[in-house]
Amino acid sequence: MDLRLPRLRRPRPRRALAAAAAVVVLAGAGTWTAVASDDAPEVRRADRVMATGDGVRIDTSFFTAGPEGRRPAVLLGHGFGGSKEDVRAQAEALARDGYAVLTWSARGFGRSTGKIGLNDPEGEVADVSQLVDWLAARPEVRLDKDGDPRVGMAGNSYGGAIALLGAGYDDRIDAVAPAITYFDLAEALFPDGVFKKLWAGAFVTSGGGCARFEPELCAMYERVAESGVPDARARALLEARSPAAVADRIDVPTLLMQGQTDSLFPLGQADAAARAIRANGAPVGVDWLAGGHDGGDPETDRLHERVRAWFDRYLKGDESADTGPAFRVTRTGGVDSTDGQAQLRGASADAYPGLHSGTRTVELTGREQRFANPAGANPPAVSALPGIGGSGGLSQLSSLGIGVSLDFPGQHARFESAPVTRDLRVTGSPAVTVRVRSTSDDAVLFAKVYDVGPDGRQQVLPSQLVTPVRVEGARAGKDVELTLPAVDHEVREGHRLRLVLASTDLAYASPAAPATYTVSLKSGLTVPTAPGVTTAAAPLPAWVVWLPVAGAVTALALLLTGRRRTAAPAPDPDLADVPLQITGLSKRYARSADRYAVRDLSFRVDKGQVLGLLGPNGAGKTTTLRMLMGLIKPDDGEIRVFGHAVRPGAPVLSRVGAFVEGAGFLPHLSGRENLELYWAATGRPPEDAHLDEALEIAGLGDALARAVRTYSQGMRQRLAIAQAMLGLPDLLILDEPTNGLDPPQIREMREVMIRYAAAGRTVIVSSHLLAEVEQSCTHLVVMDRGRLVQAGPVHDIIGSGDTLLVGTVTPVEEPLAEKVAALPGVESAVRTDEGLLVRLGADGTAPRLIAELVRLEVPVTSVGPHRRLEDAFLTLIGGSA
Repeated sequence: MDLRLPRLRRPRPRRALAAAAAVVVLAGAGTWTAVASDDAPEVRRADRVMATGDGVRIDTSFFTAGPEGRRPAVLLGHGFGGSKEDVRAQAEALARDGYAVLTWSARGFGRSTGKIGLNDPEGEVADVSQLVDWLAARPEVRLDKDGDPRVGMAGNSYGGAIALLGAGYDDRIDAVAPAITYFDLAEALFPDGVFKKLWAGAFVTSGGGCARFEPELCAMYERVAESGVPDARARALLEARSPAAVADRIDVPTLLMQGQTDSLFPLGQADAAARAIRANGAPVGVDWLAGGHDGGDPETDRLHERVRAWFDRYLKGDESADTGPAFRVTRTGGVDSTDGQAQLRGASADAYPGLHSGTRTVELTGREQRFANPAGANPPAVSALPGIGGSGGLSQLSSLGIGVSLDFPGQHARFESAPVTRDLRVTGSPAVTVRVRSTSDDAVLFAKVYDVGPDGRQQVLPSQLVTPVRVEGARAGKDVELTLPAVDHEVREGHRLRLVLASTDLAYASPAAPATYTVSLKSGLTVPTAPGVTTAAAPLPAWVVWLPVAGAVTALALLLTGRRRTAAPAPDPDLADVPLQITGLSKRYARSADRYAVRDLSFRVDKGQVLGLLGPNGAGKTTTLRMLMGLIKPDDGEIRVFGHAVRPGAPVLSRVGAFVEGAGFLPHLSGRENLELYWAATGRPPEDAHLDEALEIAGLGDALARAVRTYSQGMRQRLAIAQAMLGLPDLLILDEPTNGLDPPQIREMREVMIRYAAAGRTVIVSSHLLAEVEQSCTHLVVMDRGRLVQAGPVHDIIGSGDTLLVGTVTPVEEPLAEKVAALPGVESAVRTDEGLLVRLGADGTAPRLIAELVRLEVPVTSVGPHRRLEDAFLTLIGGSA
């Protein structure tokens, strides 16, 4: 059954190019490659460079798999700043699912030539039509009629926009599935007349600089960036490159997947697209995913599967294909007990609710307030941090639907609700009307709604989103209806909603001239609840949300208000080269004045040592390590790392790598991606990570490319050790590093620690495998009941026993062994492959034994202590283990 909608238009001609100048395959440019895969059809790939007729060359790849025959085609676009190689994996998967897939690098990217046109109808969009022409001539592609292939388009961000534009300009496109993209680029970069300066700058930078763009785009950017105010010409230029310009022509089945953590293309962009396309009579699915351009979980596997199902239905005509609900939103619904990661669960509805369904009014209180727009718009408030979300630490918070922000006193007004009496789920865009007056003709405000905890201090800005608004004619006063960013966020019982209107924001351009704004409330806050959206997901425990937020807020506050920090103890220059010095360290149990987890502990660790931290359960080892890493504060004593006192957040901790109490990884990402994300979150340069060395240590081979959720416990353990070694820290702390490893892996781990310390670094390892500690460590610290029992070189601690190994040139005969056993001060003598194992009595000594062995003409080559670490350990702790 043909499920395609009737088409209303024909392909748009590209300028006045003759038909003969359509797509030309350059001679010798095509190459075929077979892509192997286990238990799946072999994927065939053909690379070609195509000429567009105006001197531009487009680099393409064509993927097919399985038996010969015609099949639907898919055009797969890439994100801005990328290339066709970014979508290769998805292309191969779709090929195995029975599609002919064509990928290409857009103008100015990868190996394609030409200027970047931001999806110019006369450039990139016309290229799409020529790619469709090429598909129509391929024997592998199903045709609806001559020159009209059955074809869908998909892509993220830049590639998603070209899919929508392709559907608007070429009536041969049959279905589209764009993700995290824009519908109106002008509104995305100039929301309500305010310049989104950081994201616009990121566009130019990731494109390779202004000169790489079409001249009119470069001139527009420089003009707006200099003035800080988008003009009518700038808006018109971007509007012409937006799907909104051809909204009435997009009438194909459309799956819109938009990110919740996205200050570049927020949920409102997908909402506008959904309303326009549905008005044309086309089926529309809307999916709000957890991630976005500001970070969070991109849910790649789930979205790829949904795209495949969408195309199965609308390209293959498979009526049994499950295309999913009309509306789906990802919510955080608990914690995975195996890895501590937030679980993502889907809520859905049979119809898309839009951004304003099920509204209720929450009353706000607050008097009329005056605040300043400072000269130069500095210091700016902080909401989203464009350009670092995907790699910075805030992306982890974004995955929970929460954010971090900072508003400066005297630069904002705030209005607050009473505590909500029951949990309130906000799904959509809140709205409020305020009256704005300014000492200048125009005012620029940034509106945001916080979720404020019961203590009034902890506040969360959902998805780190704000609404900018330019109020013209504000000198005389003006009523302004503010539509706040669309979010999906649960406000817990007892929490408050706080409306903040700020005069500045780091991500946007504000007026440089100083002004005073006066704002008052004209209405309550209208909150959409989308009652038709249901989910069985359990909410996160409150501590999971508030604990990381509190930590992140504290870190940001310390960064921006460094003058308020309490003075740390001065570094000790005499310990500048000492990795660790612990002096008089004590930690009491909670709510106890006289019970100690660690008491009066002192020891020192020097460079090049591998120190084993030993003790029975409850000895205080883990508490000591947690204090060493600044995770908990000691009650008494001091820890110094390279002469610097350790406390939570101490800068010297950047020289410490640690693997303690199990690993936590993002299960949907590969091993390599987890390590890269972790290092990016530290803010240090990629070249400082020494990633290749860490991956070699991990020994995961091809598994590094697989999702971590497929890893065994041993594989996760090795990945965690590699993560701890990123940056090759001067002091490496490993807590039970061999858990889950098999004997060959344990031996490899032993060699890794020894090599690591041999390079002049230091390793501290806590382990219950005493035989491994004996072979790996140079020094030991033995603890029992929170106290130090003994510290020193391994050979000193082991060598204090009463058994000696006598090495001999030749094996000792039994009669001679019996004579040795009968010597005064000797309790026993047992033959071994190496010689004799002699146990001394209470009055026996090594010098006296050696004299007697010489008298008996025993061919002695060496005499040394022979006691296992286990024996020494049990002796030291008196059986506590």
